[in-house]
Formats: sequence, C-alpha cells, structure tokens
Amino acid sequence: MPDEFITVARVAKTQGRRGEVAADLFTDFPERFEQRRHLWALRSDGQRRELDLEEFWPHKGRMVFKFAGIDSIDDAETLIGSEIQIPREQRAELQDGAVFVSDLVGCAVSARSGDEKSRELGRVEDVIFGAGEAPLLQIKDGKKEHLIPFVERFVEKMDLVARRITMMVPEGLLELDAPLNREERERQARGQKED
Repeated sequence: MPDEFITVARVAKTQGRRGEVAADLFTDFPERFEQRRHLWALRSDGQRRELDLEEFWPHKGRMVFKFAGIDSIDDAETLIGSEIQIPREQRAELQDGAVFVSDLVGCAVSARSGDEKSRELGRVEDVIFGAGEAPLLQIKDGKKEHLIPFVERFVEKMDLVARRITMMVPEGLLELDAPLNREERERQARGQKED
C-alpha cells in the first residue's frame, strides 16, 4: 500500500566517487537520520528497495547520503530520481496544530467567502513553500487551479481521516483565478484595440 511510506528526500544526483548521492530534503527533521539508519528507495517504476544509511551530511542546500553497498558512481546513478522513504509510523511527533504535508495532499477542499455558500474547489495536489509567509495549497479540479494560503485563520474544519478541508477565505480570493465574464472580456478586447 503506497500510504505505508512517507517520502523524506529525493535523490537529485551523484555526489563524489564512492557512491554518495545528493538529495533534496522533504523533512523538517534531518537530525533524525542519526537514529533512522534503515531507509527505502522508491524508484519511478514503483520498485522499492531497502537501504542502510552509513553516513550523511549537508552540502550546498542538499543532504548527501552514503548507503551501504552503493560504492561507486555507477551504483549511485541507479538511485537518481528515487524517493527516500520511511514507514509512516516512524514519522516525528508534531506539536499541536501542526500537520504533515503528506497528510494534506489528496484532501478535498471546499471554501467560501463572506456569506456565500461553500463550494468544492478540488483536491490538494501540492503544498508550495517560499511564495510568502504561509505555504500555498495548490488545489486542482481538472484544468482549474486555485492557490490558497494555508493559514490557521482560513481553516474552518480539517478532517484528515476523511481527507476533507473546509475553508473560509477573504472575499475576492476565489475569484483571482476565475475566468472573465462576458463584460470583462469585452472590456479587455476594447482595451487591446485601443493600444
């Protein structure tokens, strides 16, 4: 079952000549690699393999891993693109109010502004960091996409077991990505002709 494992890093490239790999981290707890020495690598073809971590160290914004039995550049190349994973039950304990990104991805999201009725927006496809103070929920429904800041004051209800999030967002936020109505399209066309 894919939900039994959590991705904590993704191998980006080989690093060095003794089989080391450089990986992008997807965890806020890299210090746990000190105790967490038994990991799994999930390849893009769905094959999962067990790995024993011998050494690790940060380098240029990534984490370098040296795994037992991966002793050459050729060996290391077989791991490029692999997700480094741990069993779900080995996740770190979180403070109250904190959630794992992996628990948000896939949740159905409904939202409303002001007095309007709540409407279904789609499912969380990703959580984007670095776009501001709050991470953004990337919510997709077919080709439609919404980016909504994931802040406590916007969340009315979050049921991670049922995989549902209900939000109350500021007026106008849901319309930012909305298609233009007829009047707006005509006004836009007139503006382009005048230039």
